[in-house]
Amino acid sequence: MRIENADRFRRYTDAETFDKIVDYGTITAMWKHCAEEYSELTAIEFDGEKYSYKTLDDDAAALRSAIRGAGVQPLERVALIAANSYDFVRAYLAVVTAGCTAVVLPAHLDETAVFGCMMKFGAKALVYQPALEQKTAFAKQRIPQAAFIPADAKGESAVPVYEAAEADPCMIMFTGGTTGKSKGALLNHGAVMQGTVNGCYGYEQVFFHRMLLVLPLSHVFGLIRNLLAALYTGSTLFICKNNQDMFRDIAAFRPTMLVVVPALAEMALMLSKKFGRNMLGPDMKYIICGAAAVAPYLVGEYGKMGIALFPGYGLTESANLVSGNPECAERPDSVGLPYPNQELRIENGELLLRGRNMLDCYVGEDEQAWQDGWFHTGDLARFDDDGFLYITGRIKEVIVLDNGENISPAELEARFNALDFIQDSQVFEDVDEGGRHFLALEVVPRMTELASLGENPMKAIEDALWEVNSKQLPAERVSRIVIRDKDFERSPSMKILRYKKC
Repeated sequence: MRIENADRFRRYTDAETFDKIVDYGTITAMWKHCAEEYSELTAIEFDGEKYSYKTLDDDAAALRSAIRGAGVQPLERVALIAANSYDFVRAYLAVVTAGCTAVVLPAHLDETAVFGCMMKFGAKALVYQPALEQKTAFAKQRIPQAAFIPADAKGESAVPVYEAAEADPCMIMFTGGTTGKSKGALLNHGAVMQGTVNGCYGYEQVFFHRMLLVLPLSHVFGLIRNLLAALYTGSTLFICKNNQDMFRDIAAFRPTMLVVVPALAEMALMLSKKFGRNMLGPDMKYIICGAAAVAPYLVGEYGKMGIALFPGYGLTESANLVSGNPECAERPDSVGLPYPNQELRIENGELLLRGRNMLDCYVGEDEQAWQDGWFHTGDLARFDDDGFLYITGRIKEVIVLDNGENISPAELEARFNALDFIQDSQVFEDVDEGGRHFLALEVVPRMTELASLGENPMKAIEDALWEVNSKQLPAERVSRIVIRDKDFERSPSMKILRYKKC
């Protein structure tokens, strides 16, 4: 399936708004437009301070001057380490508008890991949040020729925004890729620009939102869909200093849009049900939800509160966004329509991608990103007759039974998760005392739904699960069901950590 333009998304907003969604080619060109067009508007709120687009542009320009003053040239790599903060935003824009490639490091890395990343990716400099200066010590000792620049540094002479080309490298982001091994994905300006524009398709009100940031900016979902999309649309981005204060910040800031993973959407919904009000505030209109499977239940429950929750699909390697679902109420189990300027193909059940939004390569790795010109996602997928995409599992998670049957646990889990009182589930292969392999199921119930299940909710849940199980094909039926009293272990991106195969 080849998608060349965005016309299929035109009907989801008004003509004037749709025509304002313009592709500027590069992130540097985009920022020049934003800084001029929205100069007096508030770009960032952080730690009690408000920063206008003009102030952000001036601060990024001052740091850009310091970067170039340290001898760093366009197209060279500059590592960046900062927690979610104004420092991160200023530093990212300064590095990219200087024409350099931003090597985005997670803020939790220790000093030896920072040194290792600078060496691996050939960084000529490190821009760091002053509060994280201790993480630079080891690298300063081992790489004396590198420049180490605090994010609030100011150069002595003005340096104009670099006129980048679409093919110029923009940033390197960490990803587990399709193998689970951490590596750096190199995204060029055209790819990041495409990912940013893609975030504007599929909903009615696009520009001038009040957006809240709780996702890490070192993750592509937070950086592209939350930060860059906010700047592109002239929105104000409130950066939570501490995610534990998320709901207090929501009450004060009153956002209109939120970008979250499903686990956070579940938490907010649970609190809303518990306290009898919308914990996301009275002005919330849209929730963009991704990075893990989104339960149709969430779409329906938020819809009842007047909030549209849009599932989507993407990878670090695709500059975050491959598809988004503008018809969430009608097709809550779909990840939506593919965005423009890309091709999608399904081969042996696996989704393959290529297009403008895709990475150039994995940096410094033996693993090749491309096979015969296509990126193999490792995700199992299908399309419906209207071109909507559905993700049905991961190839590496497929369970091969003794009889040769291939079972995608995600497909089975989706059937159990269709019960409103099931929050999450995991189907896995287990072994009995006699060495016989069988399928087992563990579930986490939604506590907010238990009251509707009568005097013995756990038995009602178990009976319902066995009823669903009885309708599966014989090879897909589980032989054991466990109802958990606590959540599954999760990754930093809130994905469930799967049990190892037997």
